[in-house]
This record gives sequence, structure tokens and C-alpha cells, in this order.
Amino acid sequence: MAILEMQKLSVYALKQHRKEVLEFLQRTGAMELILGDSEEYQTMDTSQDRTKFEKIADAFDHVLEMIPKSSGLGLEKPLVKRSEQKEVIEHVSEYYSHTKSMLSLEKDIAEAESNIARKSNKIASLRPWEKLDIPLNSTGTRKTTILIGSFPALYKESDILTIAAGDMEEPVPIEVDVVSSENQLTCCCVMCTNDIAAKVEENLRQGGFVKQPFITHRKPIDAIKKREREIAQEQDRIAKSKAEIASYGRFRQKYEIASDYYRTRAEKYRVLGAIPQSQNVFFLEGWVPKEKAEEISKVLTEKFDAVVDFEETTKDDTPPVILRNNKFSSTVEGVLESYGLPQHGRADPTTIMSFFYVFFFGMMLSDAGYGLLMSIVTGIVLLKYKRIETGMKKMLQLFFWCGLSTAFWGFMYGGFFGDAIDVIAKTFFGYTGETPILKPIWFAPLENPMRLLIWCMVFGLIHLFAGLAVKGYEYLRAKDIVGFVSDIVAWYMFILGLVLMLVPSSIFASIAGSQIVFPDWANTLAKVLTIGGLVIILLMSGRANKNWGLRVALGAYDIYGVTSWLSDVLSYSRLLALGLATGVIANVINMMASMKGNTVIGVIVFIVVFIFGHILNLAINLLGAYVHTNRLQYVEFFSKFYDGGGESFKPFKTINNHVEIKEEN
Repeated sequence: MAILEMQKLSVYALKQHRKEVLEFLQRTGAMELILGDSEEYQTMDTSQDRTKFEKIADAFDHVLEMIPKSSGLGLEKPLVKRSEQKEVIEHVSEYYSHTKSMLSLEKDIAEAESNIARKSNKIASLRPWEKLDIPLNSTGTRKTTILIGSFPALYKESDILTIAAGDMEEPVPIEVDVVSSENQLTCCCVMCTNDIAAKVEENLRQGGFVKQPFITHRKPIDAIKKREREIAQEQDRIAKSKAEIASYGRFRQKYEIASDYYRTRAEKYRVLGAIPQSQNVFFLEGWVPKEKAEEISKVLTEKFDAVVDFEETTKDDTPPVILRNNKFSSTVEGVLESYGLPQHGRADPTTIMSFFYVFFFGMMLSDAGYGLLMSIVTGIVLLKYKRIETGMKKMLQLFFWCGLSTAFWGFMYGGFFGDAIDVIAKTFFGYTGETPILKPIWFAPLENPMRLLIWCMVFGLIHLFAGLAVKGYEYLRAKDIVGFVSDIVAWYMFILGLVLMLVPSSIFASIAGSQIVFPDWANTLAKVLTIGGLVIILLMSGRANKNWGLRVALGAYDIYGVTSWLSDVLSYSRLLALGLATGVIANVINMMASMKGNTVIGVIVFIVVFIFGHILNLAINLLGAYVHTNRLQYVEFFSKFYDGGGESFKPFKTINNHVEIKEEN
């Protein structure tokens, strides 16, 4: 539960050492640089070099997308020795030439695919005519005229003959051949003598006939076969190009090393072009963790003859934030960062939040089978993959602990994949007992939901009081005793007094199902706490104003804020709702799975429905538990004391998008 203290360093060194200094800082990754304009110094233009390195890195990244990845979950980056990296850089021109070859192959593939699409469209336009045994561009003979075209309707040959003849007298020298008729389109060939050709064409046009535009001078079937052969050739061309691209897969790690190396160099040149420098010296300024400041200063001084100043932090400075928590609490740092990091000088709520987070998550999912499954899967992944990226590792660790909490609450409620143990025992082993085999250690929420609702509100009130306690801690650390009494103690008194007055009331009795009677002194204490807290809030909440009328008005307005406490406490009823939803859906899945009884088919159906049903239920309610647990922290808990606003520590470091470099002794 701490924010790591930061130290601001100013570094002056000879210009001839600037690249070596930047490489050292980039390699250690312990300093966040402050880059800005300087009136005393100038900057150098490194845009050309930076652009060149980025272009090379982009080329390697592009070919990495083209070649297949190695099998696996991809949770770990390959570990590469520094000597391997140096070897790749020595031959980088050769590997860079690979990218040009692969880009050329990619262009060939795109061209071939375009040709295939174009020829496929041509074939589609020829398909309705494939039964026509003359070329599509036929116009007739010396004595006859041929009209090839289509109608936007389904016609028979007799229908088209009638349209073509019009008002001409029989017999009419016209022949009609319907080539195809489907999808409200009739393709046909009409032949007539030249002397009536103009009249026939006019009649056909008036009937909706459209002459076929030029597609090919071949017979349709011959044109189709020709294009099918061409498509096969293009497909063979694509297959060969893809095979050649795949052959570069053996160099994949080389490309990954080269990409990261040039990304790192581009980042170095970005900084190099932004740092202030004169003819002989350059200047750096940035933040480092205070515990590493002496070590970094020593190396810079002894190895690079630099002058390092330890600067005092001023009010205008905004040091970056690094959180330091124990292994358990650090797992929720990502959840906290999604809301906003604490500022320096403020309390880090991570530790307190972590216990409530895991506690509430387990209450919402609340099934021992689901919880054990979560912990086993995440535990195996964490044991197998040691170098998982930090954010992913913390998330897996968080779900491991949430799984244990879920298992705990599952046993407390008596749920193991719902009522799976009892259903299996009754369906397949003839169990006839009335009492459940897996009895709840505490009680079953489905049998007594109101009891659980009361406990949810109690846990919620404790959670909110913990948030108020953190705010009180900040008041005491700032030695603001008046604020501590006015804004913390008074609210504790007021809320506790109201709760103590509510418990023996008939309203609470209707919810709890039983009447609780307090002794007279407890009732008196409740009234004293309520009135005392009310008076302090009324008079002291607006203490910044000297006008007593305005002060009392502001105090009265703050007292109205008790309604937000009520809504916040009621919000914890989601612990009940999601817990019941998980159990009810799980029980329904078990009931559906056992419907075929104790038969061979029944066993198969049970296994299939049980597995897929519970996987779906786990996925849905796992998401619900995650979202609503976050909401309880962000909306209810943080609203009592936390405002975030801190900026995360972004060190100047090597870029390892693809591989990790292992230093050698």
C-alpha cells in the first residue's frame, strides 16, 4: 500500500557520449525523460534517421504478419541472447532483402486474386449462355439475322415467337431457341430472314428484349473452359507464392529480433532529436525511482563523466507513479489503473481494495466447482509460463485468487457446479435421500435469499466505511484534525446511529423475518450518535465559509447526501442477485442434462449438456462478476475518498514487441 518515491535527476554530459548515455538509460529502463523546448540549448534534426529505422521496422513487422506463427498460446516472448541479436544485426541487409522479395510475392498474390475475381465474374455472366452452340457475337448469315439477348421475365419459346411476330401474317420465317430461363431472366436466340429483321427486332424490344452486349467471340462453353483453365493457372501461381512466403518462416525469429532492434533505435533517435544540446554538451532531465537514483548517478558519473544533480521536487512537479504492493494486492493494480492512479501524497487504496475485490468476486460467482476450475487453469498457466507479460500475469494471478474465493463461497453456500453432486447421485447411483449430499457450511441462498440480502448490505456498509477510513487516514496524515472530526467521525456517528435505529424497527423485521429488540441504552446511544453526527455535519461541513447562514445551508445540503449512502448500500444487493443467478442457471443445466435418465444415451446427453452448459454459465457469470465487482470499487468504494489523477511511470526503454533479450556474462 505505497507509492514509490521518485527522484528528479538532471544530467549534463559531453556531446560525444550522448548516444552511449541514451543506450545505457534505454537498456536499464529506469528513467522517464522530461522532453521539452529549451531556450538555452538547441536540438538536432534526427527525423531522417528515425524515419529510416521506422521504415525498416515496419517492413519486418509486415512480413511477420505474412508468415505463420509458431504454435502455442503466445503468452511468452522468445528469449534471445545478446550475441544472437548482434549476429542478426550483422546480417540485417540480407534479412531486409527478404522483405522485398516477400512484398513482391504478396503483390503477385494480390494480382492473381484480382484476375481470379475478374475471370469468375466473366464466367458467371457466361453461365446462362453455356448451352448456346454458336459464338455470342454471331449476327447472322448472308440471308438471315441472328438476335441474341434476354427478357426480364420467364418465357417459353412460343411466348417469344408471338412477341417477335407481332402483327405479321402466318407463316412467319422466325426461329426461337431458349438457352436458359431462371431467376426471372430468359436468355434466347432469335433467327429470322433479313427482310423482316428490323420489324422482328422492334417487336422484341417493345416486349422487353435486350440484346446481349459483347462478351466473347467464342462459343460460351469454350469461353467458360478457357477462363477456368486461366483461373487454375492463377490459383497455382498463388499456391507457389504462398509456399515461397512460408519458406521464409524459418527466419521468423530473425525478423522479430530485427524489428525490435530498429524500433528501439527509432525511439532512441526520437529522444536524441528532442534533448537540448550545445556544441559540446547535452542535457537530460527525468524521473527515476529514488531507490535507484544513486546507482544510476554513479554509472553516469564514472562511466560517462556526466554531472548529475539531484533536484528538489516542487509543487509544480508531477512525478510519475509506480505502485509497490505485496504479491497478493499487486494483482489488482491493473483494475486500479483502469480507473486512475493515485497522486503522490495521496493514499494508495490497492491493498484494502484487493481484499474486498476478491471477497466480493467470490460472492458473486459463488460456485465451488467454477472456482476450483478457475484456480487450477490459471495456476497451471502461471506455473508453465514464467515470463508472461506483467499485465497479463497480474490478471491471471487475480483470477487465481478470485477462483479460490469463489470456491470458498461455493462451499459456504453448498454449490458445486450447482447441485451436480445430488443430481448425479440420484440419476445414476440411485440416491434417494432428502437432504443434499454437499450441505452448505453456512446456508443455501436459494432457500433464504433475504438472509443473504441483509448480509450483503452489511458487507457493503463495511466496504463503504473502509473507504471513509482511508479518507480519514489522509486527514490525519495532513494533521487536519478538524476535517477528520467533521468529515469522517461525524459521518460514522450519523450512519451508525441511523443503522442502529433501523435494526429494531418493523421495517427491518419485515425484511429479516424476525424482530430484534435492543436494550434502552442501545436505543439511546443510537439517537445520540445520529443527532451528534447530524449537528457536527450541519455546523462544520461548510466550515470554509465564515457566513454562518451559508455554512448551515451547505451543511444541510451535505446531510441530504445520506440518500447516496442508502443507494450505495442497496447497490450491494448485486452480490445476492449474481450469486443466485449462477446457482439457478447451474441447477437448470443439471436438470436438463439428467432428463434422459440412467441410460447409455442418458449418460452421453448428460456429459455433453453438462460440459457445454456449465462452460457457458461460467463464461457469462464470470464476465458479470468481473464487471460488477469493478463497479462496486469504482462507483461505491472510490466515491468516498478517491479521485485518481496520477500519471503512470513511462520509462525510456528498449522496445521488446516480439522478443526478450537475455544479457550474457
